[in-house]
Amino acid sequence: MNSIIFDMDGVIFDSEKAVFGLWKELAEKYGFPDIDEVYKRTVGVNSDSTRKIFFDHYGPDFPFDEYLREESQMYHSRYDDGRLPLKPDIERVLEYIKNRGYKIAIASSTRAELVKRQIENAGLIEYFDVIVGGDMVTRSKPHPDIFLEAAERLDAIPEETYVIEDSFNGIRAAHAGGFIPVMVPDMLPPDDEMKTKASFIFDTLREVESIL
Repeated sequence: MNSIIFDMDGVIFDSEKAVFGLWKELAEKYGFPDIDEVYKRTVGVNSDSTRKIFFDHYGPDFPFDEYLREESQMYHSRYDDGRLPLKPDIERVLEYIKNRGYKIAIASSTRAELVKRQIENAGLIEYFDVIVGGDMVTRSKPHPDIFLEAAERLDAIPEETYVIEDSFNGIRAAHAGGFIPVMVPDMLPPDDEMKTKASFIFDTLREVESIL
């Protein structure tokens, strides 16, 4: 084992809860129900898939793009132009992994340009050998394409590569691609499916060090 692929939101940045909070504010402001249920289905997928999930639930006339623009403005105004708090111990864990000689990629459903900017702003860019964004593949999670793309760029074998994920769709994607899925739950606790598909489930990122 010499390669590790990280998801970004909910693994590196404590962003899922922040964005969820903004959508809850919008739901209260404009009066659309069930946002808890709907948002949780979008964790780990790209913007096109998120749009479809909202349309499927609220109907084709739901003004998703208008609300998304407002959510984005709120996000940037509150989080210093998009900077978000890091998950606990992520810098220590990345340093530990790098010192042990692992190649490290980040594979996020977010656009690659934005991923790179956020990682640079957080001072973490030096740890990553490869960055893959959702705009670099055709199919989003739970399809394995984004992890397969990262593995190819790392020159890594999926069966010998850890994937660190917090979301159900991310674990599904890693499992489908033949990787070693490692779940560190963020918003949702693992259910029976996750306990079957994840090779390891840890409460904290620090615990990942125990398998390296």
